[in-house]
Amino acid sequence: MPTIHYILKDGSTRSVEAKLGASVMETAIQHNIRGIDAECGGSCSCATCHVYVDEAFVGRLAPPDEMEDELLDGTASERAPNSRLSCQIPVTAELDGLTVRVPETQV
Repeated sequence: MPTIHYILKDGSTRSVEAKLGASVMETAIQHNIRGIDAECGGSCSCATCHVYVDEAFVGRLAPPDEMEDELLDGTASERAPNSRLSCQIPVTAELDGLTVRVPETQV
């Protein structure tokens, strides 16, 4: 199983194993990662699962679709070039070692 590293607001890192096909958000919820609220449950309608993807992995992800791109414009924490909604990142073998940083706030 791929490992995902979540850098939390306090600077600590939680590393967890993820199931292939699950989303980065689902993995966070399953492992009680603080700071990923996911109020809509992963339906890409709330932007409370915003993360900053490590630059080494940005190119491995499909670009955000129109809906995700629009929601990223309204995130509570500043949007950056590496901002993504974790509900829209499916876990693949190529993402083993993925590091994402949880923003200061989601709401």
